[in-house]
Amino acid sequence: QVQLVESGGGLVQAGGSLRLSCTASKIRFSINRMGWYRQAPGKQRELVAIITSGGSTNYTGSVKGRFTISRDNTHDTVYLQMNTLKPEDTAVYYCYANTYYDYNYWGQGTQVTVSL
Repeated sequence: QVQLVESGGGLVQAGGSLRLSCTASKIRFSINRMGWYRQAPGKQRELVAIITSGGSTNYTGSVKGRFTISRDNTHDTVYLQMNTLKPEDTAVYYCYANTYYDYNYWGQGTQVTVSL
């Protein structure tokens, strides 16, 4: 069974930092894109950052300059370094993987809470 296992969420004060990690296992095909989405209460799930197997990245505007996505292709792991966190970053963060032949997988979600 395909798994995306996330870690690193938690509670942090505004201005602080967190690092999320996600490792994929038992995925049959090579992973093309990996990334992070988030969903705040009462809002739709939104893209935070995405990275391709070649290292190209894309960020949503509100996190540019504060978040950095990176990837370890050897271990099918993606990271999200989140700095200068704001209360509006509070959400459940979901890991995402897209493989060649266009299979999509999601993690179970990890809560990030930023307090004032």
